[in-house]
Order: sequence, then C-alpha cells, then structure tokens
Amino acid sequence: MPLLLLDLDNTLVGRSAAFSQWAAGFAASVGGGAADADWLVTADRDGLEPRDRLAELISRRFGLDNARRAPMVADLRRGMIEHIEADPAVPAVLDGARAAGWVPVVIGNGAVAQQEAKLRHTGLDRHLAGWVISERAGVSKPDPAIFRLAAAQAGHDLAGAWMIGDSALADIGGAHAVGIASIWLHRGRPWPRAAFAPTRIAATCAAAITAVLASAEHSSQCP
Repeated sequence: MPLLLLDLDNTLVGRSAAFSQWAAGFAASVGGGAADADWLVTADRDGLEPRDRLAELISRRFGLDNARRAPMVADLRRGMIEHIEADPAVPAVLDGARAAGWVPVVIGNGAVAQQEAKLRHTGLDRHLAGWVISERAGVSKPDPAIFRLAAAQAGHDLAGAWMIGDSALADIGGAHAVGIASIWLHRGRPWPRAAFAPTRIAATCAAAITAVLASAEHSSQCP
C-alpha cells in the first residue's frame, strides 16, 4: 500500500484563485479597483508573504484604522476559507486511488487551524487517509523529516511513494531529498532551473493522480 503524498494549497485546493477573489472583494470594500486587487495578489507572493507582514502592508496602502484592520487580519489568517474550492474531479480520483491500494496523505506547510479548515470546508478530509501540517509537526517541506513523519503516521514507509505538488522547492525538492517519485503541477509556469527535476509534470492534481495510478498499473504488468 504505497503512499500518495499531496500538497494542499494550489494542488488539492485552489488557493491562488481564492485569494484573487478575496482581493477583489476587499479592494472594492475599501473603495479600490482592479489595480488595487492586482497589488494585493502581488503582495501576497502566492501565499509566501507572512500573514502579519501582509496585513501591515495592506494597512499602510489603504490607510486602515483598527476597526477595518482587525477583520482583514482575521480573514487572512483563516485563509479566505469561504472562497476555497477543490477541483470537482479530485474526490473521485482520490477515492479511486484508495480503492487501488494507495494511501493519500496531505503534507502541508502552514497553520493547523487554517489548513484543516480548508480540508473540511471542501470535504476533502473525507477522501484522505490523513494529513501532516508543518505547524504541528514542527518542521516544514522540503525538510525530509516531514515526509518521514507523514509516512510514520500513516503506518507505512516511503518505498514506492509519490509526491504531487506545485512548489518546485518544497514539494519536488523535498521528494528528491527522500528519494521518491514526484509530479509537479506547472500552473502555466516553466520548470525553474534546479539541481533536481520532477519525475513528471501535469496541469492538474486530478491528472497527476491519474498518471500515478497508470504508472503503477503499467509497472505491475511489466514482466
């Protein structure tokens, strides 16, 4: 029963799309327009900007008083949960993977409350064997320790495991560090120059999971 390790943001759920929706709504709420929404997306740095720092940048740009700043900070920390959506094809593909003997486990960097809220809001928690979140684990991707922790918590080792994610460094670099196969979700981007490369590249999480299942089936049929 090999492990199917999955990133969460921009892999299982559309984090960037959710932030763009939130940014448009927030900009409108403070009298801004499309340029302000674009600024928010840039300042977010695809989720890499620390939430407290991002809140400070937003407050400065829009001149927010405490009454406006507090709910904005809370929304950022929640991760715009109400806007988060999963690809509708993913649950069925995850169920198919489990039926085929795979053990799908999320490895996510971030806050436990925020990441678990995303899983429950989308219903993906019902299609997974488990998840490991960096805040609780005390270690983040691409550190090999979090991959080994995910395997241990699932009661398996990393032999035959695959990692699927959109981050070249955190997901594919981490997979390379522990010697497992990987699929990078390109999201319209070229693969960056790096000392490692993914086993495969895919456009969507559902396509990536399907590719893993097909690869395993092909391997089992080889003499």
